[in-house]
Amino acid sequence: MVGKGAKGMLNGAVPSEATKRDQNLKRGNWGNQIEFVLTSVGYAVGLGNVWRFPYLCYRNGGGAFMFPYFIMLIFCGIPLFFMELSFGQFASQGCLGVWRISPMFKGVGYGMMVVSTYIGIYYNVVICIAFYYFFSSMTHVLPWAYCNNPWNTRDCAGVLDASNLTNGSRPATLPSNLSHLLNHSLQRTSPSEEYWRLYVLKLSDDIGNFGEVRLPLLGCLGVSWVVVFLCLIRGVKSSGKVVYFTATFPYVVLTILFVRGVTLEGAFTGIMYYLTPQWDKILEAKVWGDAASQIFYSLGCAWGGLITMASYNKFHNNCYRDSVIISITNCATSVYAGFVIFSILGFMASHLGVDVSRVADHGPGLAFVAYPEALTLLPISPLWSLLFFFMLILLGLGTQFCLLETLVTAIVDEVGNEWILQKKTYVTLGVAVAGFLLGIPLTSQAGIYWLLLMDNYAASFSLVVISCIMCVAIMYIYGEHLSLRPPVTWPLARPLCPVDLLTPPLSRAPELLPGHPDDAGLPTAPLLSDLLALRLSRHHLPPGSGPPPPPPESSSLRVAPGAECAPPPAPTARESAEA
Repeated sequence: MVGKGAKGMLNGAVPSEATKRDQNLKRGNWGNQIEFVLTSVGYAVGLGNVWRFPYLCYRNGGGAFMFPYFIMLIFCGIPLFFMELSFGQFASQGCLGVWRISPMFKGVGYGMMVVSTYIGIYYNVVICIAFYYFFSSMTHVLPWAYCNNPWNTRDCAGVLDASNLTNGSRPATLPSNLSHLLNHSLQRTSPSEEYWRLYVLKLSDDIGNFGEVRLPLLGCLGVSWVVVFLCLIRGVKSSGKVVYFTATFPYVVLTILFVRGVTLEGAFTGIMYYLTPQWDKILEAKVWGDAASQIFYSLGCAWGGLITMASYNKFHNNCYRDSVIISITNCATSVYAGFVIFSILGFMASHLGVDVSRVADHGPGLAFVAYPEALTLLPISPLWSLLFFFMLILLGLGTQFCLLETLVTAIVDEVGNEWILQKKTYVTLGVAVAGFLLGIPLTSQAGIYWLLLMDNYAASFSLVVISCIMCVAIMYIYGEHLSLRPPVTWPLARPLCPVDLLTPPLSRAPELLPGHPDDAGLPTAPLLSDLLALRLSRHHLPPGSGPPPPPPESSSLRVAPGAECAPPPAPTARESAEA
């Protein structure tokens, strides 16, 4: 009997508690760890890596911007990323259910849901526009290559001469009067810009003038939502298989565009414009602010998606390793995309005889105006356009999968009964239909105004606020409940970085949660490596205050408060007879 009782306590068994395993049979888990890593990479690597980071880099000092960017990655990005992964894996719950550790902070989970809802609505509209351009590229001549279309104005000045159109190839030389026009005329608008404003959007003159709904965009929006729903129809079981393609093929396309770009005339000028350091820029607070905001936006911290994806991990997964791999992959992709973008823009600037700054842009202006115009200068331009917009679609879908799954998982975990678990597909369908209906105003003639408004404010300072509150709640509220005291040397690290806030106590916490009966379903924390703050301080918890030995792989039972010191329960008559 003594042997049985000792074994039960070693596994963290609590009297009358149901047996748990490393896998969560009720909610399900990833098919394998590669699916989680690829999904997280697809979530983190999105449109912002292609259309936002390269512009921020050249605007904020070129290569000098890499210094604050990687400083923010090391001291803010990776610790926050690791905290959210370990938090979700710790609780095996979505962004609402995890706050059973401190119910008064459940509003943080609702804040994450609001952010994910905002982003999910307009993000799929961007994907639908990429779908529209993808379908429009299935032609012999790109429709934004010339100024001889019904929607073009008298101010249109293209880089190609329509009179020299032969089999879709570009002319050998540019007319001299056109070069003069491009350099000196303030009235010049490119055919790609007029195609974007006057044909695709039919842009209204005011944010309040919605005009008509653009039916082609509405149809593409329906297509994008159908694709997202079908990929998530079985939750992580189906999306985990899709990401093998959606998370890897964009790198193939980036590599193809990079190889093509660096072989063009003027590509080196564009790349040098992208990388040449301006060291005086790093003394400006705005540069550091842009670096921090890009890290928050790019990694997806405080969106709730990281917690949700990690909640489907096996309990003893090494999420510390995953957080480092995913974070570095995301930032390396941003830098790599900069080479792809600026090699083509450098070629375009050389072709026009203007400075690279005249053709550089960001956001929708880069994805749907500047870069498409540059592609018209390449031979077989429809092929390069198809590849580029297909890459944008895949990048957007990788993020959109996680945004939708975040909302669905939060709803299902919050209700938590068997019926909604069995009807999760219908919840996914309901959220997708709601997202489609809420996105319809963004396909109107004033939709782009609202899209940019949501993009500027939905995922900006709110992410910093949510992250700070989450760090305080986990470290100083939940951590105080566990009687964890920060090491005395931690204040020495404060001038370097806010790691005392960014480091969760989960890696050093005893394997327990608040000892209420309704919390019994949450699993224990995995044994994780000490974070950067502990490495800097070289100071660990006193002997005897660390976590208990890890349980065997077959069990992930947590220890209730006081259970590690409590005597084993008295044997029943049946157990005594068996002994």
